[in-house]
Amino acid sequence: MSTDSETSAAAKPSSWRGQAVQLVAIVMAVFVAKGALAEPFYVPSGSMEPTLLIGDALLASKYPYGYGAASLPIQITLPETGRVFGETPKRGDVVVFRWPGDRSQAWVKRVVGLPGDRIQMRQGQLFINDHAATLKPDGLGEAEDDSGGSERAYRYIETLPNGVTHAIFKMRDNGQLDNTPEVTVPPGKLFVLGDNRDNSADSRVAVRDGGVGLLPIDNLVGRADAVVGSWDMGLRSQPVWTWLSGFRLARFFTAVN
Repeated sequence: MSTDSETSAAAKPSSWRGQAVQLVAIVMAVFVAKGALAEPFYVPSGSMEPTLLIGDALLASKYPYGYGAASLPIQITLPETGRVFGETPKRGDVVVFRWPGDRSQAWVKRVVGLPGDRIQMRQGQLFINDHAATLKPDGLGEAEDDSGGSERAYRYIETLPNGVTHAIFKMRDNGQLDNTPEVTVPPGKLFVLGDNRDNSADSRVAVRDGGVGLLPIDNLVGRADAVVGSWDMGLRSQPVWTWLSGFRLARFFTAVN
């Protein structure tokens, strides 16, 4: 005849095994969700202002462009074998991708050129296949830099030839990247720009110079669909008790356009 203490002792290993199995299942579910559905990312720079601000937390959906090595929630070196269920982004999509210069880094930019497109900047205006993206003045804004300072910027509403509209910043005329040679986007590549046109190392800048160059589609992680949280990084130098005021509640759970 067994005693109560013997029954309790026998039950403990089974209970611990059950909890361990549950924990592993939860970890695997999170891993699969991050790998297959969506993954959070943090915006560390102002290259996508005014669309995205320093301190925004993004949710990137992975399914729109299919899956490849860049889609994994952990970065390991794998041979490039293309993408499963691969789809080409649309012009105007805001995408998260692995920077070609260091695939451990996730960057975010806007797609403006697809394979076969001819892309050129002329006096600060984007041309796609000789069609100008129209610019409509939209007042003034403040472009924040990585150190928490700000600079006055001219705000425009840019309309791409396919009808997609979004806001951009221009801080100066005839900037360093306002006039570029025409580039034909090759197969398997994309041309991406930051919305802060005078402060973005994008496809106008070669990888060797710290830019993106022509972005391989295989480097795509996903489409930036929503800002799920935001905090003003400029408050880092302020007393801790002021930090709560830095939450930009109006940006929580807003769509990325």
